[in-house]
Amino acid sequence: MKETGDNKTVVITIGRQFGSGGREIGRKIADVLGIGYYDRELLTEASKSAGVVEELFERNDERAPSYLNGLFSFAHGMTPPNIYSGSTSISHDTIHRSKTDVISRIAERESCVIVGRTADYVLRDHPRHVSIFVHAPMEHCIDRITARDGSLSREKARAKAEKTNRLRANYYNFYTDKKWGAASSYDLTFDTSLLPQEDIVAIVKDYVRRRFPEIFS
Repeated sequence: MKETGDNKTVVITIGRQFGSGGREIGRKIADVLGIGYYDRELLTEASKSAGVVEELFERNDERAPSYLNGLFSFAHGMTPPNIYSGSTSISHDTIHRSKTDVISRIAERESCVIVGRTADYVLRDHPRHVSIFVHAPMEHCIDRITARDGSLSREKARAKAEKTNRLRANYYNFYTDKKWGAASSYDLTFDTSLLPQEDIVAIVKDYVRRRFPEIFS
């Protein structure tokens, strides 16, 4: 990859169903394009920026606000009255805002792949942004989940996938004006049961190079 003198960046964001292989595809796209990759790394950077222990970000990662113990705020689009309501509590809005700030900063400083965390919506006005959603039939996802975690039965893998997808959808739908997983919300969508990951990565690589020839050569 080459970048122009004014330091233009290309950012690829990936939404994904649990067990569909989105994380692996994202990393492979980053590798073939020679750009950065951010998944859980976002939590580390956001927690440091907010001055909050990373455990709180991990615990509430891609989780919509709740009334749990009255600690979390529903002040969507507004500044919460207090960042902290105790030594270990922080509002969902503050956590989300910290992550979106980090996503914006990363997109300004470097070309990269960013997985989840409503990054496609945060970067909706970025001039060189490609949004992707990765999905697969449930049985295919269960195959992948049980292959990487032999302790899970197919029933437990299904339950875990359904719960995680529900949480991700609620989070995305709450913080954006789009619908998680809807084809119209993304530039590209892939059913990973239909093609090998390497082919999907090759398609994305070709798409990005054709769309932004001034950046990639």
